[in-house]
Amino acid sequence: MQEAEGRSHELVNIVAFVAEKLHGTPAARFLLHWENIIFALVVLSVVLVFAFFSTRKMSMIPGRLQGFAEMLVGGLDDFVTGILGPEGRKYTPFIGTLFIYIILMNFLGMIPLMKSATSSWSITLALAICVFFYVEFTALKKLGFFGYMHHLAGKPTGVMAATVIMPVFMFALHLFSTFIRPFTLSLRLRSNMWGDEVLMGIMSSFGLQGLPLMCFNTMLGVLKCVVQAVVFCLLTTIYFALVMVHDEEEGKEVI
Repeated sequence: MQEAEGRSHELVNIVAFVAEKLHGTPAARFLLHWENIIFALVVLSVVLVFAFFSTRKMSMIPGRLQGFAEMLVGGLDDFVTGILGPEGRKYTPFIGTLFIYIILMNFLGMIPLMKSATSSWSITLALAICVFFYVEFTALKKLGFFGYMHHLAGKPTGVMAATVIMPVFMFALHLFSTFIRPFTLSLRLRSNMWGDEVLMGIMSSFGLQGLPLMCFNTMLGVLKCVVQAVVFCLLTTIYFALVMVHDEEEGKEVI
């Protein structure tokens, strides 16, 4: 869904430009309505093409493309397993795909006539909802329904379990924080990306006087694109860590 706020200050992109030329036609309304989806699909196409060509001719002595892909996957795997441990390797494909997809969508907005799809809440909310359902599915699978309820209640034992009030309070607090995650996760990414696009649009209206500011903001934008993708995936990894069964919970000796 196209967000109306701030559109007058946003930089011109190719989809909006074509829609303006087709003003008043069904095609123009279609382009404006699906603008962010179009840019998200552009990034998806790039990811699919990269994955195809980097794995098409796998060899023991990798070429540059395969070597880069292996280095990228290895780095993402180290990131995930460094937080979740070896058991977390099964989540590397999901979290790694999120990172690649988000960072490319972020960087797309830095190309002239392109736009970051992550500046739309509909895109970031969809990603956050995927994270929410996968984390909750993992929690129910690993802990079971009653085990998960016990987990949300703060795992009360002894006197704490008998005092009912504290477990109920902890349960309500954890339940609220769990359901608020998709909103905080999505709004954090969307607000930073959208705010930067609006800022660049305002600076561009200054003409040549705004050029130094735009150059400086572009340099900061590179860092912002990386940081926002890392933060989104870091929080996703932490959400998985919070619901995973740890060794001490299984009665094993932790070395």
